[in-house]
Amino acid sequence: MSASPIGVFDSGVGGLSILHSIRQLLPHEHLIYVADSAHAPYGPKGDNFIVQRSLHIMEYLKARQVKAVVVACNTATAAAIAVLRERYQLPLIGVEPAIKPAAEQSRSAVVGVLATSGTIASDKFISLQNRFSEHVQIITRAGTGLVELIEQPQLDEATLLALLESFIRPMHDKGADTLVLGCTHYSLIRSQIAKVAGPRMHIVDAGTAVAKELQRRLVASGLDNLLASTAPVQFLSSGDLKVQQQLLARYWPEPAAEVTALA
Repeated sequence: MSASPIGVFDSGVGGLSILHSIRQLLPHEHLIYVADSAHAPYGPKGDNFIVQRSLHIMEYLKARQVKAVVVACNTATAAAIAVLRERYQLPLIGVEPAIKPAAEQSRSAVVGVLATSGTIASDKFISLQNRFSEHVQIITRAGTGLVELIEQPQLDEATLLALLESFIRPMHDKGADTLVLGCTHYSLIRSQIAKVAGPRMHIVDAGTAVAKELQRRLVASGLDNLLASTAPVQFLSSGDLKVQQQLLARYWPEPAAEVTALA
């Protein structure tokens, strides 16, 4: 048993979708969430930059004596998690597009994947895609501009829906009946995505699977917190704190604590 905190980080607020799944499954765990919003989105930044930012955040979390870390970002997982696992001896859980469950659920054998350009171009994603390409047709689309919209203090709904239509409609036209949200940011706008996708397209993300994997790793290592009280959640950001507070109020379902600055 360990009451030490768990670190969760993302390029911005997208990882709140993963954090929420963890919170639902493991309410007794003390969580520290880091949004690197000053540098969002990671997608176009390149692997070297993403690795350096991930290492910077890991050093901060290590100083906070975390017992495990969730890289709640598809792009950062693809670019950096191998480096992080070489350097840090603690449970590290990444996130990848949920192509496997989507392929299993699809009746048309056509699966759409909406992800960042960085994720789609990564060796990790290409390897994942190749594992299932014999069984289903996988249509990928880079959701260029979505993260920037999601990170805005005022969400432009009309622009968002038009952008989603441009990404999802071609998948519909090619027979996709399942849509994988390959960026944790996109799960925050799941209701808008469902509105565009329609009732016949099943939407899949990785939130629950990541939370269950974290739970499994904690139990296996004897690090799970067995106390009965609900533990705190702390929020930090490298971005504008006023904006981050607004985003937290929009996307986090609990009354949010104050966002503090990431050093």
